[in-house]
Amino acid sequence: MTDQSNIASLVPDAELTGLMRLLPARARPYAALARFDRPIGWWLLFWPCIYGLGLSGGLPQLWPLALWMLLGAIAMRGAGCVYNDIVDRDLDARVERTRNRPVASGAVSLKAAWAWLVFLSSIGLIVLLQLRWQAQLVAVASLALVAAYPFMKRITWWPQAWLGLVFSWGALVGWIAIAPPSVEMALVYAGSIFWVIGYDTIYALQDREDDALIGIRSSARALGHKVKPGIALFYAAALLLWGAAIWQVRPQGLALVALLPAALHLAWQSITLAPNDGADALAKFRSNRLTGLLVALAMITIGASA
Repeated sequence: MTDQSNIASLVPDAELTGLMRLLPARARPYAALARFDRPIGWWLLFWPCIYGLGLSGGLPQLWPLALWMLLGAIAMRGAGCVYNDIVDRDLDARVERTRNRPVASGAVSLKAAWAWLVFLSSIGLIVLLQLRWQAQLVAVASLALVAAYPFMKRITWWPQAWLGLVFSWGALVGWIAIAPPSVEMALVYAGSIFWVIGYDTIYALQDREDDALIGIRSSARALGHKVKPGIALFYAAALLLWGAAIWQVRPQGLALVALLPAALHLAWQSITLAPNDGADALAKFRSNRLTGLLVALAMITIGASA
């Protein structure tokens, strides 16, 4: 069994190892299981919520709702990771990067993992109750997509597309929390899906060799030597769809300039990516935290000025 006190340091993409060491030894595997040591995940889940809330005109006035959504993103991303690790425990044990995950390594029992999942989901329920009933229904509808995601890598070469459906869902929730469904909302959601496919393809580059050995499918493997132009194409589609959403809200060329910082950042990712360098792929993936912030600022700016 993996030493519980060292579980955080054994996961190569952990970010907050200092924070993990401050936790009691018995708590560290549970924090690692919910990926509390890797905040990039909850930021990537949170930003689409702000896209919807911001472009629909809800910010900055409804900033408390944005904070509730951040709490929901942290809790539900954690719950999703626990569920994913329960389902993938046998596969994780066969991949170098994931073999020390708490369930796969035995640091957390299956029964304890299910209990932790229920607790995190209860926090998500508290957040859900802060939304109006229309947004509650939309949020609950995402659970079917979440439940199916761990199985996608077994049946399709594009599990990243399914993750796009899941991780972009907050755009729908954020929009419907204050406004009725619209074309703009659909465009924001679609753009976010392509963004997720792009950055998760970058993330999947780290595991291409192990995935090939055990038969796990991914967009990184499907694209092969065309992975860089493929990622650039996904990012371009995201920007075009986000730009179309902004145009629907404020049909002025100047409004599209709000997306320029994000466009430049995504172009930098696409051009400088080293597909065979796992460390570079991880760094580029993490840099999407900044992409999310830049797009969120654009959506908030246009939504508040429309």
